[in-house]
Amino acid sequence: MNLYHAAIQLFAEKGFNNVTVEDITDAADVGKGTFFNYFPTKDHVLGVLVEIQLAKIREAVESAAGSRQSIRSVLHRLSLSLTEEPKQSPELARAVISAFLASKVVREPLQKQMVTGQNLIAELVGLGQAQGEIDPQLQRKAIAVQFQQMVVGTTLLWSLHGEPSAAKRVEDSFQHFWRAVSSRTREPKS
Repeated sequence: MNLYHAAIQLFAEKGFNNVTVEDITDAADVGKGTFFNYFPTKDHVLGVLVEIQLAKIREAVESAAGSRQSIRSVLHRLSLSLTEEPKQSPELARAVISAFLASKVVREPLQKQMVTGQNLIAELVGLGQAQGEIDPQLQRKAIAVQFQQMVVGTTLLWSLHGEPSAAKRVEDSFQHFWRAVSSRTREPKS
């Protein structure tokens, strides 16, 4: 993880394209051979971020399935958790997003992981619908996609402006998202 953290810090400071494997190994105080024991290329470091994000979603599903906590609170915490790394700085968010878009090595696994994430978030939505928190007329998968778009889009827009704070942007976006899916905001049908 030392390599990963060193790389993420450098991506934030210099931008993804301006960081070399040697920069990462110097910052992590390891040899190049050690880097290549873990990652075939610099691009593959971002795969760790994808795995971390997916683990957060899995943890949220497990937490929700085994407790009485509201799905709203689970999704709220998840939205904040998924933006932890990127919101360290606008530069890091831009570096990560641009690397995901530019690197086929990273983009293809990311697309598969996004689908896995959608399916897991759809499970949370299903729990929310069963508990009466989320409108049962809405499609679970569509809500899951909307949740991902809210997280990624909010991160992207914040990275472009840096204002207001990332935490405020995520909070505002989540509140709008929740109002759109909550069963408590729907008018009763006659």
